[in-house]
Amino acid sequence: MASPFSGVLQLTDLDDFIGPSQECIKPVKVDKKPGSGIAKIHIEDDGSYFQVNSDGKTQKLEKAKVSLNDCLACSGCVTSAETVLITQQSHKELQKVLNANKVAAPGQQQLVVISISPQSRASLAAKFQLDPSDTARKLTSFFKKIGVHFVFDTTFARNFSLLESQREFVQRFRGQANSKEALPMLASACPGWICYAEKTHGNFLLPYISTARSPQQVMGSLVKDFFAQQQHLTPDKVYHVTVMPCYDKKLEASRPDFFNQEYQTRDVDCVLTTGEVFRLLEEEGVLLSELEPVPLDGLNKDLQEVTLERNGQVLLNFAMVYGFRNIQNLVQKLKRDRCPYHYVEVMACPSGCLNGGGQLKAPDVQGRELLQQVERLYSMVKAEAPEEALGVQELYQHWLQGENSEQASRLLHTQYHAVEKTNSGLGIRW
Repeated sequence: MASPFSGVLQLTDLDDFIGPSQECIKPVKVDKKPGSGIAKIHIEDDGSYFQVNSDGKTQKLEKAKVSLNDCLACSGCVTSAETVLITQQSHKELQKVLNANKVAAPGQQQLVVISISPQSRASLAAKFQLDPSDTARKLTSFFKKIGVHFVFDTTFARNFSLLESQREFVQRFRGQANSKEALPMLASACPGWICYAEKTHGNFLLPYISTARSPQQVMGSLVKDFFAQQQHLTPDKVYHVTVMPCYDKKLEASRPDFFNQEYQTRDVDCVLTTGEVFRLLEEEGVLLSELEPVPLDGLNKDLQEVTLERNGQVLLNFAMVYGFRNIQNLVQKLKRDRCPYHYVEVMACPSGCLNGGGQLKAPDVQGRELLQQVERLYSMVKAEAPEEALGVQELYQHWLQGENSEQASRLLHTQYHAVEKTNSGLGIRW
């Protein structure tokens, strides 16, 4: 059977595949002490085993356990852990979580988040003969129909990873003489390559490898830290799934480096390959091309930045800042003369007016689902540019010209006034 993992992981021609129910045996060096007798191991039918000493006495031994992390850390075979990984990270595991959510008590559900890579999106687009953007929206529709709460695009995290890689390279280049990290800097986003480098060349290659996290793991950090805080949840209450183009990403997600000891959770709980998503579609009896598209969710909705560039040169910076936490950060930047924006849309409510205090509300998770539905319906309303809106341009030009122009200017503008601070005795801080 050919391995679905990348060829670089198969370092020998040995057939060392094992299933989760089989045993992994690693030879252990035993120092023979003078005068010690010869012992035998007796295995019972139920799998328990005993040490039988030369004097006939028996001693029950505990079963040796080899975890997935033990396999990945071992300098021997790699492929022995593959079937374990495929069992632990599959669309069946996602279905288990979704089914558990359906019967869970209110407030006991896990928030299920899926992050889709652009490579997987392109592959599915080719399969179903769709536009990549339509594919993303149709996938969002499918995942939300089966119980997923949020669907993100990992392109956002890829930009994070590229910026960090760029910064690291510049630091290495400028301080090469005194740096322990050498040039050329080798990219680290491919887990198959990293596994090969660590196990076959070790300390020789490690100084060259970029320490920037891959887009998948940056997305894991954003979802389990930044996004979880936004949702007022601890990381273990968020179940994060990524859709990736290769099986090696399952290896990456399982690395102990990406495990949160405090909350006993991984940055990425489950990795599905593009093929596994296709099988999930087949099992659910869904044809992707027939689904109604739904917009992808945005990870950073309350703080969005847009840059206008020409020939690679930044001309203008725009931003949307929602919620008082982000407003306070904006004000601090202004006070320190470090605000990079030319125009900012500011709103007091998180998620803007769609989440205004006068809107219809629903509790907890249902409230988030209601807001998503409101956002989806609002996005379906076609927005027209002001200069294209019927009648607006004509009235605007007529009102601002001639003898009415001064009056119109007064009617279209206002003034704002500083309010004197008074000691009200209330401990209010803005």
